[in-house]
Parts: sequence; C-alpha cells; structure tokens
Amino acid sequence: MQNSEAMALSAALLAVAGDLTQRIHDGVTARGFTDLRPAHGFAFARLAPDGATATDLAAHLGVTKQAASQLVDEIVRKGYAQRRPHPEDARARLIVLTERGRACTRAAEEAAAEVVGRWGDLLGEGELRLLRERVARLAPRGPIRPAW
Repeated sequence: MQNSEAMALSAALLAVAGDLTQRIHDGVTARGFTDLRPAHGFAFARLAPDGATATDLAAHLGVTKQAASQLVDEIVRKGYAQRRPHPEDARARLIVLTERGRACTRAAEEAAAEVVGRWGDLLGEGELRLLRERVARLAPRGPIRPAW
C-alpha cells in the first residue's frame, strides 16, 4: 500500500471513529444525560461492569493519574459513579458505576445500535458482519467495554 493510500485509509477510519463517538454522545444527550462529554463515555466503558481504580482508568484513557482523578471526582459529584473500598487493596479505592451511570451506559448502547443499524442499511448485513470481524482482527484486545 502506498503512503498516500495508507494515509487516506487512516483518515477515513479516524473520521468514522469521530463520527461514531459524536453520534453516540448525541444519542446519550437526547436521552437526558446532558451533563457529560464523550470522554466520560470512554471512562464508563472501563468502569463497567466491575469498576476500576483511578490508576486503571488513567491507563485506559491514556492520561495522568491526576487527570483521571479529576474525571472521577466529576462523575462522582454528578452521581454517575461512587468510590468503594477495593476488595484486594486496602490503599486503593474502586470506582463503580451507580444506577445512573449504568442507565447512561445503556443509553449509549442504544445510541450505538442506532448508528450501526444505519451502517447496516448502507452496507447490508453481510458487509456489516465482515466489517465487524475485520475490525475485531485489527483490535484484538476486544471491545472497550465488556458485555453485561
């Protein structure tokens, strides 16, 4: 593949990812969760279903522990998550989603299904299935959030 072709593919994938992120965020907002940013969704993805420490969250988001702690403070203050004692490390705190956080995550799943459903209309179900399989091969660590 030529450099220009690789760059065109990279740009297209980034555009699709950005559009998907924005459409999911718009769907979450339309479902009444108006006090969040897309970054919160990436944090929720790591917190579901069993929680995570601020250090785990920082690694997942690719930010400093301080930045992750600030984000945790924000989502706790807004009622989306709570801190609990860590079951294996007395020094650590486990951040877990509250019912409000889980409801928001379900809203994101619904919004994602709508977007991907439109992709199915455009590509056809067979092509969409192939796309899912091929993208999964490119991202072998799997989904960013385990299924509930």
